[in-house]
Amino acid sequence: MSTPSPRHTIPAQRQQDILRAVRSGSTHVSDLAASFGVSEMTVRRDLRALARAGRLERVRGGAVNATSERPFDEIVVERLEAKDRIGAAAAAMVQDGQTVMIDIGTTTLQAARHLHGRKITVVTTSLAVYEELVPDPDIELILPGGLVRRNYRSLVGILAESSLRQLKADLLFLGTSAVDPEIGVWDSTMVEVPIKRAMIEAAESVTLLADAEKFAMAGLVRVCEADVIDRIVTDAPPPEACGPAIAEGGIDVIVG
Repeated sequence: MSTPSPRHTIPAQRQQDILRAVRSGSTHVSDLAASFGVSEMTVRRDLRALARAGRLERVRGGAVNATSERPFDEIVVERLEAKDRIGAAAAAMVQDGQTVMIDIGTTTLQAARHLHGRKITVVTTSLAVYEELVPDPDIELILPGGLVRRNYRSLVGILAESSLRQLKADLLFLGTSAVDPEIGVWDSTMVEVPIKRAMIEAAESVTLLADAEKFAMAGLVRVCEADVIDRIVTDAPPPEACGPAIAEGGIDVIVG
């Protein structure tokens, strides 16, 4: 069996990508080696270097993130232009009179910013989306309640889940930490997954908002399979490996 050709020739770049993968939930040496097309010995060497720098913690068979979850305000400015294009394309699909559910996330926030002036109802567990839309008198806002995750400005827990089960929406803008080649949607924060699943159940149509980087990322927990996704809004054509799943699922792809 042939081994995959290395995706990186510069150790520093590979280590940055390994660190990103660990932060997204990919922690085992063998998985990292397969993902980056290098030997397990090379991955262990990179992990030792990152551990010495205090950027992760080594555990048996792999590594875990040494830092707490990055703040929402830090992530929201990354790839902002691409996220804004995605948000504008997604918002253009919304019609007056509709009820729209908006998941947490920095890309879904950009969609909310393009909804001002629309006569719609928005259901969201994102306090950032709430803060963006609350000054707009044309938009009726529904917050489901729940426990506040201050770092990511979201609502989670049994109260949020229970409230979402009592609601229906025409459209969901779903965020994600990662998208695999089968268009499986993944998240890196376990507590958010039940909220996402409840939103999916409540929505007539599910639109996944994912910038191009998400198709190269890894997540910790699978949120859903491709069969619940109606369309994807992104900033570049998805990788060729995603083509069969997109075609089989009849998923519309919109590039903003």
